Amino acid sequence: MASKSHFIPNFEARSVLLLAALTVGTALALHAQVSEPVVAPARIVTGAQDIDAAFDRADLNRDGKLDRTEAARFPVIEQRFDQIDSDRDQSVSREEFAAAIRT
Repeated sequence: MASKSHFIPNFEARSVLLLAALTVGTALALHAQVSEPVVAPARIVTGAQDIDAAFDRADLNRDGKLDRTEAARFPVIEQRFDQIDSDRDQSVSREEFAAAIRT
């Protein structure tokens, strides 16, 4: 009996290489889609005009103070709301807001 050799013809070897390349390419594309998006750094608010403008944007009802809902527009303020509200009136005044931003 003649022994059969285990030979992969050229077209099968190319098919295996093509499949491997497609698999690697798909994995890289999937990784690129689920990676963290690149976000531009936030503009740093430092000047008095910047602080006033930020406060005015958050003060939706224009009553001169931020309640918890309005403060939610600034996660840093929202997270420290009770600390920033130094007079414990359940709102953050423009002065309390400015002091919190500067620290």
